[in-house]
Amino acid sequence: MTLPGGVTLIDLRPEELRLREPLPVPALAVTLEAIEDGTHGLRPDLGPLVVICERGARSGLAARYLQADGLEATAYPGGVPALWREFGRTGSEPNAG
Repeated sequence: MTLPGGVTLIDLRPEELRLREPLPVPALAVTLEAIEDGTHGLRPDLGPLVVICERGARSGLAARYLQADGLEATAYPGGVPALWREFGRTGSEPNAG
């Protein structure tokens, strides 16, 4: 999947992983728990949301919760490794490959 322009990327990964393996593009850190209980604070004016997690499993669930909250949300298939491949890296870490 190519990350479309004009979207807000939502990073579900725990803080430890976000710090150790930063993404190649800006993202908002939001927990799955905050999305599940509706305390995420995300708004329609952020534009379309693309949710990413470590491997792609939890992002689909989070996107469905956000859609139920009336937000335009999709999951990024394949998680962080797929995003890094899109940006020409073979690993999930900034210094990989």
